[in-house]
Amino acid sequence: MSDLNDIQSLLTIMARLRDPNGGCPWDLEQNFATIAPYTVEEAYEVADAIDRNDLADLKDELGDLLLQVVFHAQMASEQGAFGFGDVVASISNKMIRRHPHIFGSTEVSDSAEVLANWDEIKRSERAEKGEQDTSALAGISRGLPEWLRATKLQSRAARTGFDWPDATPVLDKLREEVDELQAEFEAAPVGDNQARLQEELGDVLFVCANLARHAKVDVGTALRQANHKFERRFRAMEDIADAQGSEMATMTLEQQEALWQAVKHAEKARTP
Repeated sequence: MSDLNDIQSLLTIMARLRDPNGGCPWDLEQNFATIAPYTVEEAYEVADAIDRNDLADLKDELGDLLLQVVFHAQMASEQGAFGFGDVVASISNKMIRRHPHIFGSTEVSDSAEVLANWDEIKRSERAEKGEQDTSALAGISRGLPEWLRATKLQSRAARTGFDWPDATPVLDKLREEVDELQAEFEAAPVGDNQARLQEELGDVLFVCANLARHAKVDVGTALRQANHKFERRFRAMEDIADAQGSEMATMTLEQQEALWQAVKHAEKARTP
């Protein structure tokens, strides 16, 4: 086999795995739909490695993500649709086309103008394809994680001027939506008004995404950090309970809360 640093080696490996004559049974059973969840998962694994600042792991996770591209390209090639080279050409052409300030004569003064040009070029591309949707929200994929789609919808709307000037009114709106959610909880037993609870909870989450945008904080990163913090603290609670000869499941909520506060205070004491 040729140099493993060469992309052709990976393409050859993938083709062998998909070879009907002696290929891997699992790989041969896959299609675009069955591989798609793995593609999404690997993208999150890349984000997690970045969040942990683990460059060694990032190298591996980027390889896993690249494999997803190669896998999809191989399946498309088998159908005569396109190959890996076509994928490379497509993104290369797109990058040149959408950076006229680098590869053309367009001049920009800052990143805001870059983004404005990018959006205008995307609108032109959609028009050339015959798409009729002229909304400022056109082209935002419905396949995105909903928290990301919420942020993109809000950002697009903001470019038309439909936005709060700062975070203060967003916080006021969040309090308003929380009050409406609380009213639904108090209006009827949970289960009797699920549709209303879902709607109001959705409003709260949507405003939270907007608040993160105003804070220039990535929602996914913030939630990922919150998940890490909860997991770290809960595992520490389990360790304390085990050291005391107890199990979390046998403790009262008050006892568990005492452990939580103890772990929380210990963390703060260690923070400079």
